[in-house]
Amino acid sequence: MATDIVVPALGESVQEATVAKWLKKIGDSIAVDEPLVELETDKVTLEVNAKSAGVLKEIKVQTGSNVAVGAVLGVITEGAAGAKAAKAEAPSKTEAPKEAPKAAQVAAKPTSNSNDTFLSPAVRKIVDDKNVDTAGIAGTGKDGRLTKGDVLDALNKAPAAPAAKAPAAPSGPRNNADREERVRMTRLRQRIAERLKEAQNTAAMLTTFNEVDMSHVMALRNQYKDSFEKKHGVKLGFMSFFVKAAIQALKDFPAVNAEIDGQDIVYKNYYDIGVAVSTPTGLIVPVVRDADQKGFAKIEKEIGDLGLRARDGKIGLEDLSGGTFTITNGGVFGSMMSTPIINPPQSAILGMHATKERPVVVNGQIVIRPMMYLALSYDHRVIDGKEAVSFLVRVKDAIEDPQRLLLDV
Repeated sequence: MATDIVVPALGESVQEATVAKWLKKIGDSIAVDEPLVELETDKVTLEVNAKSAGVLKEIKVQTGSNVAVGAVLGVITEGAAGAKAAKAEAPSKTEAPKEAPKAAQVAAKPTSNSNDTFLSPAVRKIVDDKNVDTAGIAGTGKDGRLTKGDVLDALNKAPAAPAAKAPAAPSGPRNNADREERVRMTRLRQRIAERLKEAQNTAAMLTTFNEVDMSHVMALRNQYKDSFEKKHGVKLGFMSFFVKAAIQALKDFPAVNAEIDGQDIVYKNYYDIGVAVSTPTGLIVPVVRDADQKGFAKIEKEIGDLGLRARDGKIGLEDLSGGTFTITNGGVFGSMMSTPIINPPQSAILGMHATKERPVVVNGQIVIRPMMYLALSYDHRVIDGKEAVSFLVRVKDAIEDPQRLLLDV
């Protein structure tokens, strides 16, 4: 009996993925729930696990192909006969070229949103190479499918001006082309680019700065870090202090926790705090749900768990959606100051930076203190300058006097 390997539901509003990597080869023995293939969406990378044990008989969709929800990626046959049995069942080298393109046609979604018919490999190559928008091209093939002639005719009839979607031509010859490497952007990187540009194009975004003396938080952490870790099984970091400080400030200035929805402003009376995490595939923002209802230990544990799963590619879509406010820490990479970009549809983002000893004036005396620059980027359509500055001062006050966090004052 054969079992199909099927693209699972990918999450809300996600209907397509790219085959990133096959973890098994044809002929490999497979156990139940063993990871078979990695799929990359515009939000996360996820694994497809085996529904049954057996041998991987066939790979229908190769790495780099786009697949829709429900598409068949490959086939598992019963038994664990190993590579020899699998080779006997697998198609011969002369058969493979005939079947692989057909499978790709079934699995891959059409390039154009306006054409529900599948494209043959020859047609798809022209569409991809020439960056053709198939909207409005009438198909003359079977069941209305586009043929190679249909696409070529459309290209010949197109105006001489370059298409709007065509990439800009190089300003001059690429003299160092032999020393360059061209790599297609991953879906996640494309989505990151789209969202960051969307934030710049949509929001009236600007940034306000302040600096915070980390002396008291560092002293408190040093005093209790050993007993904290012994009791809770997790290290006491600085991020939990900033999460708590941000929540206090959000309660005082609810516009910073709001978002625009059409002509309405939605004020959120809950605090799902996104914590930006750098992964090998790009920056993602897992969310700590209802962070205002959690203590320091619970926040530290969740941040650690989310960060680890994000870096290992094990993060789920449900972990990334619905944040109300984001904190990012460029200081872990040595950044002294930056202007973080808002994570839409949120209205603000807090940027932490590296802590450095600097001379500052305290009570008329020049002293050396561990100082950190803070940045708040915000959407001026929702948040007034006074609110933004006051919010950042509120965070500063809570960090410089961490007892405020315990007393909620």
